[in-house]
Amino acid sequence: MSVHQAKINWQRTPHSSDSATYSRNHQVSLNGDQQLQVSASTEFKGDSNCADPEQMLVSAVSSCHMLFFLAIAEFQGFYVESYADVPEGYLEKNGKGGMEITRIVLSPSVIFGGDKQPDQQTISKIHTNAHKNCFIRNSITATVEINHA
Repeated sequence: MSVHQAKINWQRTPHSSDSATYSRNHQVSLNGDQQLQVSASTEFKGDSNCADPEQMLVSAVSSCHMLFFLAIAEFQGFYVESYADVPEGYLEKNGKGGMEITRIVLSPSVIFGGDKQPDQQTISKIHTNAHKNCFIRNSITATVEINHA
């Protein structure tokens, strides 16, 4: 077991473009004194210059998948030169009348180096195993799809 912690800090300030409400901007502190500027998404009066919680969830799923992919590829003797993804999360109405991230689509692009090159079937198996093992994906109800070349 491990425990993961973050620190959230919000202080009331006026909203930059709507004086009838408050700013959604806040700070998230992570390990190593990393500071993230976070706000609501722009659809909910947030600041477009800040990350929003939905983006952070989508990026957490993508990052987790990538880390498992890299570990599995290395274990199988493959040398990954680069890995890039532009994941998309879909905030939609759920069956209970609320909103949720219903699905996340990962679109990883992986470049392998070295003499041992995996075929498409092997790459698909590595993605499947990464998908099954990703802690974050296993913790959410949204479906996660993987589109890879």
